[in-house]
Amino acid sequence: MRYTDTRTMIYFENVTKVYPGDDVALRDISLSIESGEFISIVGHSGAGKTTFVRLVLAELIPTKGQVFFESQDIHTMHPSDVPGLRRRIGTVFQDFKLLSHKTAYENIAFAMEVAGRSDEEIASDVPHVLDLVNLADKAHRFPKELSGGERQRLAIARAIVNQPDVIIADEPTGNLDPEATYEVIQILQKINELGTTVILTTHSQGVVDSLKKRVVRLEEGRIIHDSKDIKK
Repeated sequence: MRYTDTRTMIYFENVTKVYPGDDVALRDISLSIESGEFISIVGHSGAGKTTFVRLVLAELIPTKGQVFFESQDIHTMHPSDVPGLRRRIGTVFQDFKLLSHKTAYENIAFAMEVAGRSDEEIASDVPHVLDLVNLADKAHRFPKELSGGERQRLAIARAIVNQPDVIIADEPTGNLDPEATYEVIQILQKINELGTTVILTTHSQGVVDSLKKRVVRLEEGRIIHDSKDIKK
């Protein structure tokens, strides 16, 4: 089966995920995320947010149901096609996952090198994304020389430098103070305004309230609220 709504970037159809020991992480969830949308997936720890993200990244296979990226069922892809899918998705995590022995500039440049970009593209694009996340003056600092908020903004710059179609930000503000949280959320909004689909997972009600965007709330693996339905 192929899902063919051209506006839809990601579509979950009756997805259940059960881990060994009958640990049910997601229970028969269906939702669509449109191209260019900003959506927050919220819920307490254990609600199913991380499982949702890992299914989109093809790191897990659903126990039941299907997950589509555009018209392609992610989990019937040939293994050789999965890296191509992941290159279309930029990821940002709570713990940054930066390379400690590389400067801010080098962390971003390395992501471009892995993607096969040329030296000319690197020289052009790295300063641009550093400026976009307000770190142009920190290009030659190492991660340990940056604040938590600056490290997360660097992680965002690395995630967007290869121009993915989707950014998944998995609890990106979980370890940040309110000011740094505000800066990170502002940058994610700016990226979305430039046309990139943004999926934010968070347990912070304050972050959700500040965004005034679509919210899907998970509880014990079920969708108990979707503000898109309310707006119809």
